[in-house]
Amino acid sequence: MPKSQVRKKKVYTPPTDVRPTATASTRKPSPVWLPISAVALIVFGIGWLVIYYLSGQEYPVASWQYWNLAVGFGAMVASLILLSRWR
Repeated sequence: MPKSQVRKKKVYTPPTDVRPTATASTRKPSPVWLPISAVALIVFGIGWLVIYYLSGQEYPVASWQYWNLAVGFGAMVASLILLSRWR
């Protein structure tokens, strides 16, 4: 039985107008202030919560009551948002 012919496929090249313009290697590095401020927010949030619990919920601001927890955790969440922008 005769062997069938093998077809040669052309190599696919994507069109140039569809290619992404910015690649990962051309992105600029993060500014210096970004990791510094993120670490500062983490330390601030943890410090706020530690003071709140060790003072018997009397400090930093007694009238805020449980909103002191929101301030501490909010600072830590803000630092995580900043760190997600870090390259």
